[in-house]
Amino acid sequence: MPIDTSLKFIPINIAIVTISDSRTLDNDTSGDTLEQRITSAGHHMIKRIIIPDDIKKIKNTLEQLSSENEIDCIITTGGTGLTGRDTTPEAIKEIANKHIDGFGELFRQVSYNKIGTSAIQSRAVAALVNTTYVFCLPGSTGACKDGWDEILQYQLDIRHKPCNFVEIMPRLNEK
Repeated sequence: MPIDTSLKFIPINIAIVTISDSRTLDNDTSGDTLEQRITSAGHHMIKRIIIPDDIKKIKNTLEQLSSENEIDCIITTGGTGLTGRDTTPEAIKEIANKHIDGFGELFRQVSYNKIGTSAIQSRAVAALVNTTYVFCLPGSTGACKDGWDEILQYQLDIRHKPCNFVEIMPRLNEK
């Protein structure tokens, strides 16, 4: 994936939301992994919070964060599985202005190359909520590494060619 080194890197502001009934800041290894990768890449981590697997809380939190002007992107971890408490994709479906279908498709392809047919259990999704990117990754540390290392580090870098999410940010609220 080519990076155009003649262009200047533009950091964006990212919030991390861990969605879990059992994680705390002391044992949130997936959130730690994302925070480390985000800051190492040169982006700004604006907020990091942990909320329970509750569809109403997920919707309210993502809507509130997406309305904050300083947040360009939200990355969630957790709540994308198949159990009864996993409701992150359902929350996104209800609040999204636009769905980014290719993200989930590509994430499952990346996962398949690493974990085989178990990738079918992932319901990773992405969308625009208001004009904020929201990427929803599974709760495992490995999935967060894969999502960042194989997809997001490139798409959140304006120097990535032939296209990326950062270069179209100024146009997300066009009518």
